[in-house]
Amino acid sequence: MRIVRRLILIVVLLLLAPYALTPLYSGGHPVSALMAWRWVTGAPVERSWVDLAAMSPALPRSVVGAEDAKFCSHKGIDWDSLQSAIEDAQDGEVSGGGSTITQQVAKNLFLWAGRSVIRKGLEIPLAMWIDLVLSKARILEIYLNIAEMGPSGQFGAESGAKFAFGRSATNLSARDAALLAAVLPNPVTRSARTPGPGVRRLASTYMARAQAAELQRCWG
Repeated sequence: MRIVRRLILIVVLLLLAPYALTPLYSGGHPVSALMAWRWVTGAPVERSWVDLAAMSPALPRSVVGAEDAKFCSHKGIDWDSLQSAIEDAQDGEVSGGGSTITQQVAKNLFLWAGRSVIRKGLEIPLAMWIDLVLSKARILEIYLNIAEMGPSGQFGAESGAKFAFGRSATNLSARDAALLAAVLPNPVTRSARTPGPGVRRLASTYMARAQAAELQRCWG
């Protein structure tokens, strides 16, 4: 019985740890769970932190337009998109999962990749907590510095930009930024460096969204 209690205590502590750690991420340069795992297993990791204010303004605009158009108005969860994703799954259709940028930050920092009802159940309240504790600008800054943006261990906008275009994330054009946004779902199979027709079409769409007057801006 004592062993069971200890196991329960360990599980509870593991579940609560992300909530305790989140306020600490209001500063510093956090790393993702995938980055940490790659370090442990000896896989390559490239990441150079760039503050949001130093990035090309086109990059956060393109990423928000591509990944989470309601980023500035929701509280961590886009319930309409989530409901649509659930309905698609019930109909046997594959969808993007309805994840917001905040949910992706929760997953990247504290959870694991892959489709899982358990992971999604952990991710949703954690995303709401992250949105409560951290500013929108900080959430976006973390995301743009921990998202996988290259095929061989490039994480964050700076490493992704240097791999794809040979220049810093501070000097990206609107098209460069849109191309990086277009490969975010899977930078292993999609390339901003040598974009195919599909990636180019997505980039054109994201450029238009980024320039749209109705796209809110809440990150400074």
